[in-house]
Amino acid sequence: MSRAMAYQHKLAEKLTILNDRGTGVLVRMSHIKKICMDQKLRPYFLTEKALEPAIKYINKKFPNIDFRGNSQHLTNIQKQKSELLSALTSYYHSFLDVMEFRDHVYELLNTIDACQCFFDITVNFGFTKRYLDLIVTYTSVILMLSRIDDKKVLVGMYNCAHEMSNGSSDPAYPRLGQMFLEYDHPWKKLTMEFGPHTKSVTEAVLSLQLVYPRRNLPAEQWRSAQLLSLLSSPATMLTPACCDTIPCEYLSMEVMERWIIIGFLLCHSSLNTHQPSQDLWKMALRSGLYVTLIREEVLNIHKVTEEYFDSLKGYSKRIADIKEGREHCIVNCGAMHRERRHFLRNALKELSKVLEDEPGLLGPKALFVFMALSFSRDEVLWLLRHSENIPKTKTPEDYVDSQMAELLFYMEKLRTMMSQHKRVVQRYHAQYLAQFDALVLNDTIQNMNVCPEEESILMTSFVSALSVLTVKQAENGVDFRALRLDWLRLQAYTSVCKAPLPLREYPDLAKIMNMTEFHTKMMDSMDELLHETSDLSTLCFYRRSFEKMFSHSSEEVAMHRYLIAFPMVCSHFSHSAHEMCPEEMTAIENRSLQFCVVFLEEIARQTCCVVLEICAEQGNLNDQLLPKHCAQTISTARNKKHKKPVARKGEVQREKPGAESQRKDRAIVTTMDKLHLTLTELCYSFSYCNQLTVWEHIVIPTEFLMSQLETRLTKSIVQMVSYNQATQEIARPSDLLAGIRAYTATLHTLSRYINLDITRLIKNVLLQQTQPLDSQGNQTITTLYTNWYLEGLLRQASSALIVHCPTMRCFINQPTENEQSFRAEEYSDIPEMQALAELIGPYGLKFLSENLIWHITSQVTELKKLVIENMDILVQMRANFDKPEVMINLQKRLPACDSVLKRMTIIGVILSFRAMAQDMLGDIMDKHCPYLVGPIECLRDFVSPETDIKVTLSIFELASAAGLSCDIDSALVTALVSMQSEGSSVDEEYKLACLLLVYIAVSLPILSLDPNSYYSCENGGHQNNIHCLATAINQLSAAMFTVQNKNIEQHLKEFLLVASSTLLQLGQNVERTESKNRDSIYLLLHMIVEESPFLSQDMLESCFPYALLRNAYREVYKSSTITMG
Repeated sequence: MSRAMAYQHKLAEKLTILNDRGTGVLVRMSHIKKICMDQKLRPYFLTEKALEPAIKYINKKFPNIDFRGNSQHLTNIQKQKSELLSALTSYYHSFLDVMEFRDHVYELLNTIDACQCFFDITVNFGFTKRYLDLIVTYTSVILMLSRIDDKKVLVGMYNCAHEMSNGSSDPAYPRLGQMFLEYDHPWKKLTMEFGPHTKSVTEAVLSLQLVYPRRNLPAEQWRSAQLLSLLSSPATMLTPACCDTIPCEYLSMEVMERWIIIGFLLCHSSLNTHQPSQDLWKMALRSGLYVTLIREEVLNIHKVTEEYFDSLKGYSKRIADIKEGREHCIVNCGAMHRERRHFLRNALKELSKVLEDEPGLLGPKALFVFMALSFSRDEVLWLLRHSENIPKTKTPEDYVDSQMAELLFYMEKLRTMMSQHKRVVQRYHAQYLAQFDALVLNDTIQNMNVCPEEESILMTSFVSALSVLTVKQAENGVDFRALRLDWLRLQAYTSVCKAPLPLREYPDLAKIMNMTEFHTKMMDSMDELLHETSDLSTLCFYRRSFEKMFSHSSEEVAMHRYLIAFPMVCSHFSHSAHEMCPEEMTAIENRSLQFCVVFLEEIARQTCCVVLEICAEQGNLNDQLLPKHCAQTISTARNKKHKKPVARKGEVQREKPGAESQRKDRAIVTTMDKLHLTLTELCYSFSYCNQLTVWEHIVIPTEFLMSQLETRLTKSIVQMVSYNQATQEIARPSDLLAGIRAYTATLHTLSRYINLDITRLIKNVLLQQTQPLDSQGNQTITTLYTNWYLEGLLRQASSALIVHCPTMRCFINQPTENEQSFRAEEYSDIPEMQALAELIGPYGLKFLSENLIWHITSQVTELKKLVIENMDILVQMRANFDKPEVMINLQKRLPACDSVLKRMTIIGVILSFRAMAQDMLGDIMDKHCPYLVGPIECLRDFVSPETDIKVTLSIFELASAAGLSCDIDSALVTALVSMQSEGSSVDEEYKLACLLLVYIAVSLPILSLDPNSYYSCENGGHQNNIHCLATAINQLSAAMFTVQNKNIEQHLKEFLLVASSTLLQLGQNVERTESKNRDSIYLLLHMIVEESPFLSQDMLESCFPYALLRNAYREVYKSSTITMG
């Protein structure tokens, strides 16, 4: 009868299905508990104040809720019945799933008891494991249900809404309510339920006494047995790893402890009567303080067991055992598991090194890999459970592992190797199955005395399926799931009482079939086996502990190379989701990605810090080699040559660059040595894994490093500028350029450690620095230098504290009483301006130019206002410029001449600086891309006066962007066009432009009144920057008349006539003060003609005698001392 029941009731199939179903129900209960306890996720109907009376009433009266007599309490449910019914349906049906699952488990357990099934983990492994798993899963479901405080409210409120909507309660509500009441004290009810199943449960748990004790050994015994070592016996290295209980070798210790603890809690009678049961139970009590129910939900072993046994009679000795076990755990467990982890780190390292060198060994030694993974996973999860709830102990450091990264890394490495060399393993086991397992199984079957028809058919099919297996089939893919299910069926058939073929009498059959099952998993279910033995998805739910593990590991330099294991582990987290709880998948996915991103960003941050420290040190060393530091060395050498007295003892001798590289003792470790070692370790971590897959998201670790490097390098470069807005201090462009070059040279060495596109990184960073703001919205060196040159240099040049020096093509300081904060030539000479052009490039110089043009337009606006105010006088002066008597009278009536000249001088200074920057940009462009500059220059030279003005301006704009000088400033033209107001007419603007030139021309004589208007031969300009008027007049007039589409040359001739006429009048005032700097002012007229592309010397001579210019040059140079030598 038992055998018929085994066939009829399909025990194997039901165990498989119910285990999966139970896991799904357990996940749902965990999810409901979590969202009900989290204030952020808690359903709205549990927090709404209007529903508080209803919630209190339901909690008080559950399950017998009067829907009609106390309607005042349930009024708000009546109002929201549709919404509540919809929102509560999912919760209600989840609790119905628990009840349905309980019913099926009851039925199956009763059937198994009726069949009097035999359980032995070493014989019918699959059958026993599923039986024990079902018991533990069912118990965990009930315990999780009891931990949901709001379950009565959820169910009661649903039923209220259901009755109000449909006129009757839900049919399942009475049973569901009763179940809730029964499990208010879960352990009491559970032990009553399992009373009839005590024999089966105890037998199944006791079968672990052959497995659990030899697995639960201290690290010293593992070490003495050379566990997991392939090198301990080289002669047997190629021998297949095999034993009588293969599936038990990689069975999780945590799973076994859960079976033992929960099994003996449910069926505890044997603990008082059976010594082996006691021994096994005590050993489990001494192994830890907690076992996992689901994810982060744990069972406090000693507390729960003691509380329950305390309510029973005759268990005082067991309570003493529990207390003794707890004390043993607190004193010894931390150290024991610490030593285990230490052993496993070394064992896995050795195993991975050997297998990496000889991947072919993965075939015969695959069992070693799964054992190593299982042992390691157990230790990781043990530490995780206990570090979250550290007991009061004298050695709390035992629950902190700063070397966890190494263990995780080698676990991931073994997993990766198994996946990478899957074909090797499949080819090996295909031959093993066909040429060994099939033959041994056939011999075993032939030697059996009894073999019923059903069992014979199954076993014959096993031999047939294995015998025909070939390597080619293995490469194309095979599926042995049906064979393994048949073996599970056979275990069920042969494990019942009075089975014609009792499996316990044929251990050899069980041994060969368990081994064959393992070998078939190597063929088609390797990923599932890897998941079973090394899944660490539980880490996803221990946020604080997981982050602490990473933090502690990242503090150890030796662990830096293994840190990539933490983001790699995040790829496991997708396994924690279940199809019965789809609503939590998004949350788990987000958490997984968040963990991965946080870890990678932290590794990248540490790497960036080290890289930039090395860069900064190299920058300091490079700075010592700059020419500005050589004066002291030259002075020392010269003093030595001339035998001058040696420096006093108090003076510190400056070390020469390179002294830091001279080592007297190789044992001395410098800071740079430490930095390079740390960098090597961190880069190994990044280079180990090209990409990770987390929830179908492909994550590339090196991109995090690139992103961090880009952000931090940008900040470092801006910090190197050392800009102080208050004191207007800033680094010289040449110094900054040298520093950046030192940084980039150092960064390029990073590619020796890791495969990174450093060129792309540097281009991205430096290109951002040519813009006003970088990608983070922060100021760049372009903005900082633009601000400094405008506020620091040109503002002082506008007040003649700094002078433009055409001879040296720079700005220089004027000698003053107050010492200035910087020397202008150190920031504006040719090398500095070239460095500036190199740093900020065409884009940056365009931004600088736009700011300069804005200042010019503001001055032009003020000039126009002055012209409008004095328009009548200027019109008369334009008409009577050749009548000296009239001009003298009009000049006396013309105000603000000095203001006009001052504003024009400012414009000239700005344009002179802009021209210097443009010239240096041209040099840099010609150096970097001559084949681009050449055609642009050729195109500019083809422009003629007959060319359409729009085409001309477009070409000039292109040429200016390349740093080439042009006759007409296109940027200035654009700015002047934008200045024109809508109400102004073209004729009015043209008239203002003409009169502005007249205003300037008639104002020139008053420059001779300024004592600083003298011409300096050394500088090639005037001491008050009025020589910049030449640039201002030429470029401004060209731009203004281009806007008006008038002839530039004609109007500049007119300016020349007016200016010549007024300046000639200076020659007639021999004794007046105006004649003091007359010669210097004459030269200004010559400069205007010399710089203009539209005027010539012939034009000047036609209106201004050349003899006056010659005499002026002679007088100016006569006063200066010229030295030769």
